[in-house]
Amino acid sequence: NRIADRDDHVTQRIKAAGFTLLGKTATSQLGSLPYVEPSGFAPVRNPWNLDYLAGGSSGGAAAAVASGMCAIAQGSDGAGSIRIPAACCGLVGLKPARGRVSNAPVDEYFSGCVVNGSMARTVADVAAFLDAIAGYELGDAYWLDHPKTSFLELSKQIPTQLKIGFATHIPNIGECDIETKAAVLRTAKTLESLGHSVESVDFGDFDFSDLIEPFFIAWQTQTDVGIPGLLLDRINRELWFRAQFYRAGKYVKARQKLYQFGRRVVTLFQPYDVVLLPTLMTPAIKVGEFKRLGLNSLLDRVTQWFAPCPAFNVSGQPAMALPCGISQSGIPLSVQLVGRPADEKTILQLATQLEIAQPFTEKLQGYL
Repeated sequence: NRIADRDDHVTQRIKAAGFTLLGKTATSQLGSLPYVEPSGFAPVRNPWNLDYLAGGSSGGAAAAVASGMCAIAQGSDGAGSIRIPAACCGLVGLKPARGRVSNAPVDEYFSGCVVNGSMARTVADVAAFLDAIAGYELGDAYWLDHPKTSFLELSKQIPTQLKIGFATHIPNIGECDIETKAAVLRTAKTLESLGHSVESVDFGDFDFSDLIEPFFIAWQTQTDVGIPGLLLDRINRELWFRAQFYRAGKYVKARQKLYQFGRRVVTLFQPYDVVLLPTLMTPAIKVGEFKRLGLNSLLDRVTQWFAPCPAFNVSGQPAMALPCGISQSGIPLSVQLVGRPADEKTILQLATQLEIAQPFTEKLQGYL
């Protein structure tokens, strides 16, 4: 019930841009889970199929945009919290590069992994929203220079021939499901038809599972936010309890491993202008599918489900979820475009090309 006594950087910029604010939508508690199914409250269901969840942590925002309540919604992304619900609900979801949008007045938060961005129905809308919220505040730990041309105008420019790498699996995590794999391969062929050079990524001995331990250590420590443990839900309470036993040295080593992993990710994808991946390994999950799992089983399941997302929070690269069809269950399919560090321009331009070449025109019956 606490009401903030001032606006943060992003809210100030949203208001200054002239937006009308509808209110705060539902998220998972502390933003710690990739779906919104809180204890004691109704789950955030997917407008495309109410038997499925809208994803998270910004699930309420995605459901609001997908159902026509609003044209665009702000979200923050520390492990996929914009891209996951955007993928589940058939939206464009942009996680900008680290340093593009200030987190003021808070600190770097979650080892620099959290970035503010947005979800909307079109690439142009997320580009325009980025123009509105991008910027530096005095004392920020990270910052990037704002381009001389607006992101909206940049998104309309046709890119030169790009070198694009693609993959349908995450090494030592697994392969995406059949429908998602088909969506990635279909998108790769479309990009090739647009004149781009497209090839399969050679991961070599790169092991994405190296991220799991340090990421979870950093993640669990974020549950210690001054809220008594008894007020947290079951999962956050257990995360909080585990975090109490971490020594400072363990946390420092975890942060060092995150930085090292991020450097390896950037190096791995350095040959490519853009990387094409699944956003999720499968489409949206069913209501109740994860609810009764114990913590260890839950972490195993969610790690596999949103495996393509967290690496780019750690590396700081911009990444975007883009809708690309409907599954047999009637829920959206999504691919992810990942850019070079600080290069939102190229993925916005490429996404605009794809939006025209393979338009996502399906509309929800009974909604705007």
